[in-house]
Amino acid sequence: MDNFKFHVYTEIFFGKGEIKNLPDVLKRYGKNVLFSYGGGSIKKNGIYAQVMDLLSSSFNVVEFSDIEPNPSLDSVKRGVQLCRDNDIDVILAVGGGSVIDCTKAVAAARYYEGDPWDLVLDSRKITKALPIVTVLTMAGTGSEMNRGSVITNKEQMLKLGMGAPVTMPQATVIDPTYLYTLPPMQTAAGAVDTISHVLESYFKKGDDAFIQDKIAEAVMITVIKYAPLALEDPQHYAARANLAWASSLALNGLTGNGKSGAWSVHSIEHELSAYYDLTHGVGLAILIPAWLKHILSEDTAEKIATLGINVFRLSDDGDKMSTAKQTIVAMETFFASLGIPMRLSEVGITDEKFEIMAEKAVKYGALKHAYVPLTKEDVVRIYQLCK
Repeated sequence: MDNFKFHVYTEIFFGKGEIKNLPDVLKRYGKNVLFSYGGGSIKKNGIYAQVMDLLSSSFNVVEFSDIEPNPSLDSVKRGVQLCRDNDIDVILAVGGGSVIDCTKAVAAARYYEGDPWDLVLDSRKITKALPIVTVLTMAGTGSEMNRGSVITNKEQMLKLGMGAPVTMPQATVIDPTYLYTLPPMQTAAGAVDTISHVLESYFKKGDDAFIQDKIAEAVMITVIKYAPLALEDPQHYAARANLAWASSLALNGLTGNGKSGAWSVHSIEHELSAYYDLTHGVGLAILIPAWLKHILSEDTAEKIATLGINVFRLSDDGDKMSTAKQTIVAMETFFASLGIPMRLSEVGITDEKFEIMAEKAVKYGALKHAYVPLTKEDVVRIYQLCK
């Protein structure tokens, strides 16, 4: 196991009605609050009204709305201007990963005089950020309990990650009932995203990170158990609660620290959603089985087979290659059972941009350092397996 530093300081208020703590948390940082949210679903489901009822009498609330899925650099710039014009003390992000990711970029760029994109290209330039508090409305990204965010530059057709210790949320409210009104596809995509986060760490380089892999397996088992229940009964509290907590644990460092190397599938998917604005979890579901097929070899069969035996409860007959192939089928079958389209052709993506997307994935994803190093030609082949 490699050396690592682990510090997750986000205070979690978990459970029904825990939003009641919001005023006391925000008071720690000041009265001027930037209230960031997305396309307005929180107004339909009542969360917006709850937040405003809690804040309107004691805080100066400035609204930062219409943050899009795959948040753009333009939205970041818009949020930064609102912070500067209104002397914002703290940002309250109410939403899923897109809203929280955009908020992190805004919080950091508030104190940067140059182009916010500079901070995406080099997170070492992030030295200060406004405090961030979040209220989670979608499980999957894990952004509520880590420092990272992903921003899209539409002019350059790039979708890249950024983050620093100061962009980690100070506090997060996770109320499972806030997930009841999620559309089925968002529930499914979030479930895949959670699995993908621990899967990427599961297949990082490193020996004897046994506990990390066991936590990763537990997260995957949890999602496999509860995602179908949440789709069948959207108001299944236990299902929503377990999916929400699994999401947070999947990407707060528990499973990734102590292992080295680059993630594979996320870099490849970021190109899809940068060029085609595809839902991130959908892209991951399409790519993961293809990536596993591509990297399957005598060297990787045992690890993939172990995943199948421990997570999908496949029998261990001693034939690692056969079990590994069954594992890939089980993964693809599970994703499809959630109602996710499993081919690029089903979401309107052709091979037109495979070459340029593959080139960028390798360049910006450091894929030469992945569990199985990938070249541009490898990534093109993975895209082709998804057609």
